[in-house]
Amino acid sequence: MLGFAVPQFGESARADLMRYAATTEDLGADSLWVGDRLLTPVHPSVGYAGGDTIPEQFRAGLDPFIALAVLAAVTNRVRLGSSVFVAPWYPPVQLSRQLTAIDVISGGRLLPGFGIGWSPEEFSAAGAPFRRRGAQLDELLDALQQLWTTNPVAHDGERWSIPLSWVNLKPVQQPRPPIYLGGFTPASLERIGARADGWLPAVQVPGGVVPEILARQRRAIDDAARSAGRDPSAIHTYVRINVADGAPIEAVAEAVRRLADAGYRDVFVDLMYVATNIEEHLRWAERLLAP
Repeated sequence: MLGFAVPQFGESARADLMRYAATTEDLGADSLWVGDRLLTPVHPSVGYAGGDTIPEQFRAGLDPFIALAVLAAVTNRVRLGSSVFVAPWYPPVQLSRQLTAIDVISGGRLLPGFGIGWSPEEFSAAGAPFRRRGAQLDELLDALQQLWTTNPVAHDGERWSIPLSWVNLKPVQQPRPPIYLGGFTPASLERIGARADGWLPAVQVPGGVVPEILARQRRAIDDAARSAGRDPSAIHTYVRINVADGAPIEAVAEAVRRLADAGYRDVFVDLMYVATNIEEHLRWAERLLAP
């Protein structure tokens, strides 16, 4: 099944998101995804994806929660995902309230994905500590579990506390929305196996679709799941395809086929670097979704 990252960043942030969402759903898209960037430092101490710089497209971006609410309001069928929310930026009570509302408005179509982020400057701007990001993610997931599945709710953790409180509005999806996690480090893969419902790996087109690497990472996830007493087959996968500037659409279609042949049939395509307006986004979507 094929989905798309929505036109959220760069010049595309000014696109007609409502029209894009309704049209891609009509064309047959299976899922629509948002990302999470807070700001772009002029002098970053850490670059994007292991580099020294940050893409210019990140200098403008739609708020992901508002974007998801718009998507929920104008579509009826597509799943609505995040790849990924930077978990430590958000207090769990506020995050739970926003995501619960989106799940309710969408009729239970939310696929919340979380990660730990990489930009010290964004963490500083968010008022969140950069150290122990993995521990913060674990605590956030613990708090979300309480907020989504119990009532009254209480949580007493290292960073956040929730006094015993009534939280009556719960997600449509029961017992809670499926939690997807990104990451490729050993600690991240172990966390996915131990507690996630889904995995969000990423590949690059051209040149970055290597099923053997995905298989090796998946084995680490499955081993962690078995160690935690979980069924590895219950952990779903959505593969993100990041399309580089200048990549031809044929290369993207071939990547989708290669991933499907390797067992990864649920994918979504990020066109941030190759489409700058809604017409370009829709042309790519129409061609990729064509029978």
